[in-house]
Amino acid sequence: MMERYQRIRDLREDHDLTQAQVGRAINVPQRTYAYYESGQRMVPPHVLCALADFYQVSVDYILGRTDRKEMN
Repeated sequence: MMERYQRIRDLREDHDLTQAQVGRAINVPQRTYAYYESGQRMVPPHVLCALADFYQVSVDYILGRTDRKEMN
């Protein structure tokens, strides 16, 4: 099993959103988004970018490479 993408779950919960709402916002089915959160599927680059744009954070923040949320 791949590492979970904890930050995308944390961001979603911090914004009081459901998986379905985020999925609609980034144009992926809820079930696919759930697989991303649980680590059952790797998040593709275009989805990482969509999530970063949606939450206005950097891709590095989502991936846990930095604790700074700011986009460059």
